Amino acid sequence: MHNKAKAMVLASFAGDSLALGAHWIYETDRIEKEFGRVEQLCAPLADSYHPSKGKGDFTHYGDQALLLLESVAANKAFVLDDFSSRWQAFFAAYDGYVDEATKETQDHFAKGSGPDSSGSNSSDLGGVARIAGLAYHYRDDFDGMLTAVRAQTAMTHAAPAALAGADFLSRTIFAVLQGTAPQEALEEALAEGVADMALDMRLAVALDSAEKDSRQVIEQFGQMCGIVSALPGAVHLVLRYGDDLRTALIENVMAGGDSAARGMVIGMILGAALGPDAVPGEWLQEMNRFQEIDELLTELD
Repeated sequence: MHNKAKAMVLASFAGDSLALGAHWIYETDRIEKEFGRVEQLCAPLADSYHPSKGKGDFTHYGDQALLLLESVAANKAFVLDDFSSRWQAFFAAYDGYVDEATKETQDHFAKGSGPDSSGSNSSDLGGVARIAGLAYHYRDDFDGMLTAVRAQTAMTHAAPAALAGADFLSRTIFAVLQGTAPQEALEEALAEGVADMALDMRLAVALDSAEKDSRQVIEQFGQMCGIVSALPGAVHLVLRYGDDLRTALIENVMAGGDSAARGMVIGMILGAALGPDAVPGEWLQEMNRFQEIDELLTELD
């Protein structure tokens, strides 16, 4: 299981880095015109949301996932106060894109909130999608994983739908790491109940969408950041390309919108299912923080 857990982390970061160039471009024809088929890591356009980033970097989602992994590696556990301190210091000097959830959380911290009450009202998938480091550390401890995932999510994304999605994703990833096939893991997680009616209904639709065209499915769910749209889109791509991580992540980018958050989730689930051989080596070699991530995972072993 160790190799698949490592692949889960690396594939999640790769999903974010692959999406960086075309992130938040909603017009799929524009992605094709500007980038062609996105099969390699590429730099964002000058007028993008990420003008300070270059090829092989991460979006602000991937940056936070790395920050969380650093915190877990330093403490050999998830410590909310430590992650909170690192997160606040990081964004105090950040030169990348700062989303509304981050701004609202910063405001709550500035007004004296602690990390257990600082969360924004955002339900964006990005707050949940950064958990690969937690899943790696707690891969044999479901209760520990679930508790840590809920706490890290709520620190910045406290909307009920985000927390419901955090539970669903935790159950899915843990089961896949234990050897359950992704479809079965997703079905079992849904059967446990999702504490948000809209998300529950859309996940059920996603589980029955594997034979449909991905761009049409994601457009119907919505290409935006909210978890009620983005998580079902990620689930569709996991099922549509269940034996081909590379194609799943490429098609994710080509579908437009918030491809970075979706890509991180797809990478986690399919990386955990398919193992290290499924993760394109050239993507990892072009990721600017690959060596650091690899060393952090070694520290956690």
